[in-house]
Amino acid sequence: MYDIQIKNLQVNYGDVVALKDINLNVRNKSFLGIIGPNGGGKSTLFKVILGLIKPKLGEVKIKDNIKLGYVPQTTSFDKSFPILVKDVILMGKLDHNFKAFKKYSKKDKEEAVEVMKKLDIYHLKNRQIGELSGGQLQRVLIGRTLVNNPDVLMLDEPTSNLDSEAKREIFEILKELNKNKTILVITHDMEYVYKYIDSIACLNQGIHYHDEDESITEDSLKDVYNCPINLLLQSGAVLKRMGKEGEGLDD
Repeated sequence: MYDIQIKNLQVNYGDVVALKDINLNVRNKSFLGIIGPNGGGKSTLFKVILGLIKPKLGEVKIKDNIKLGYVPQTTSFDKSFPILVKDVILMGKLDHNFKAFKKYSKKDKEEAVEVMKKLDIYHLKNRQIGELSGGQLQRVLIGRTLVNNPDVLMLDEPTSNLDSEAKREIFEILKELNKNKTILVITHDMEYVYKYIDSIACLNQGIHYHDEDESITEDSLKDVYNCPINLLLQSGAVLKRMGKEGEGLDD
């Protein structure tokens, strides 16, 4: 069963092709790591899935009644804004038609408390976000999305600029959430992510896919891409698509 199905996708920015011939099926409760060089189209793919960008060609199908949750990079979050942790979590309950000074329901507040406890940040509920460490802030941003209980959690570079221990803790949290949710994560932290994911896709305009029924190790990824992982992430070379018959990836 697939939560997301992408077929023959192409995205252009004017005359520039950002993504081309993208075919990818995301299984229910899978943990998909998305890697590739800067400018390779990773964030663009997320925006297409979220419906923020309309593709030039192809289609994206989201399973009926699936709720998507998105956690942006922390660099897009203003840490200087004077707001408390508990209020950031509750912001996840706002919809597109929210009014200023919205009053949250008792249920909203109870769900926010539950999420904060699950992420071990309840003790930080009255702290301003500017006082948080990078790892704590990332937990808060994940909590803001989790409070709506999405079926699919999409994260853009959730461990960028974190120390080693904070990175490990974030991926441990995601792995625990993966028991009940589908996880898609854009990352450059290959030394951490390969221990947690069950499938991986490398984007650099095209897509190169490593299926979840194959054992994933750092060495196996080097074999698949025929180059060291660090070189892969920095390379501008276009990676060709790879998939297995029956997995929804066309040759």
